[in-house]
Amino acid sequence: MARKRARQMRTDATDPEAIFWSHVRNRLLNGYKFRRQVPIGPFIVDFVCQERRLVVELDGFQHADDPHDLQRDRYLASLGYRVLRFWNQEIYADVQQALAHVVEVIEGRA
Repeated sequence: MARKRARQMRTDATDPEAIFWSHVRNRLLNGYKFRRQVPIGPFIVDFVCQERRLVVELDGFQHADDPHDLQRDRYLASLGYRVLRFWNQEIYADVQQALAHVVEVIEGRA
């Protein structure tokens, strides 16, 4: 069920997700492999770099102070993932800055 939903979510990507994906697909971001809309336990994460145990979530205004996101982050942390969250507006405004932050985290500089 989660795989089917994840497949549908890949097809119905938001504009910020499509923008971010265009910069990280096919190892474009410093050679790191990212996957999108991946089931991890009961959750589907926006993007994951498995080799570095990094999850990237892109959030719209509806996620402000969402307790579900906190629960998700705690669950992912319990599995050894680090979660980075960006507002959709950050991706629209300066995707390169967001990507630079992702690289800093992956390479241990943040």
